Amino acid sequence: MAERNVVVIGAGVAGLTTALLLSKFPGYRITVAAKHMPGDYDIEYASPWAGANYMPVSLRGTDAAEWDKATWKVFHELAVNHPESGIHFQDCEIRNRSNDVGSATANWFSELLSSAPWFKDVVPNFRTLSKDELAPGIDSAIKFTSVCINTALYLPWLVSKCLENKVVFKRAVFGHILEVSNLDPSLEVDLVVNCTGLMASKLGGVEDQTVVPARGQIVVVRNEARKMVNLSGTNDGDDEACYIMARAAGGGTVIGGSYQKGNWESQPDPNLATRIMKRAVQACPELTGGKGIETLDVIRHAVGLRPVREGGTRIEKERMGKLWIVHNYGAGGAGYQSSYGCAEAAVKLVRGALEVQTKL
Repeated sequence: MAERNVVVIGAGVAGLTTALLLSKFPGYRITVAAKHMPGDYDIEYASPWAGANYMPVSLRGTDAAEWDKATWKVFHELAVNHPESGIHFQDCEIRNRSNDVGSATANWFSELLSSAPWFKDVVPNFRTLSKDELAPGIDSAIKFTSVCINTALYLPWLVSKCLENKVVFKRAVFGHILEVSNLDPSLEVDLVVNCTGLMASKLGGVEDQTVVPARGQIVVVRNEARKMVNLSGTNDGDDEACYIMARAAGGGTVIGGSYQKGNWESQPDPNLATRIMKRAVQACPELTGGKGIETLDVIRHAVGLRPVREGGTRIEKERMGKLWIVHNYGAGGAGYQSSYGCAEAAVKLVRGALEVQTKL
């Protein structure tokens, strides 16, 4: 049987993971077509800016929880056997303050802040901290082994694994999703996988207005944090957060942050940066040996826009003219920690659609 031509639009973590999993099946010729590729840094391209880590915020019993659960299995295997992927284990501590209840951050983290979240039987070494282990001002906390992903290593690693499986990469900009049919005049495109993230809100033929940015501002420093820390909220506003994680292989420590829905601003806010650094030093004194933010050795200030979709990640297929479209976008801040589960669901739809098409 002739190869089926599949084009994946988008080279973020969703697009690359979907292309990689699809490339493991025979009978497909896969092309990743994207405006931005790993190595690029652009506000439209969320994946390079991410922390990134595994701290599930998906609710118990949802598809999102299943996608997160499936992804942990892969990340665990990569951390054990493939350090070149830029993924490493790190102790994670989630700290809860009772006065944050009802805040935007606490609502976002509701499952993560539970004393018995669904993932307690998924991640290693889960436990609740005793009262005498709590940091000052913290009412309760959980601890478990997580992973942190150095995106500067992981995204190129995904590309390299795709290339091993003969996936083709092309730079392309599409005004409308059906323009994919013109990508290569010598090939007839059989199916498109839409992994355009935030740009799904602007891509013709999709224009999903339920996708909005959730602006995240971070500071990357050379100071080393020995553990990952996340707080239930801050005293500086509902749309600000406090989290700390150290990337593998000298990737620096990421401190954040913010969760500013509807905000497209690409430039760092220096006042927010100061608040981020003050919160991080207070939550993790080891960063500066108990000194102030002036001893933080800053690598860069950065802003990324999480592609948040009302109703959660869109993974579904539709027929558009003669072309099948499979969508995989809108994971918000869960893009990495749900990446393999979402990609597996998308690949299942791709294979089902092409099987139907073959019968027709």
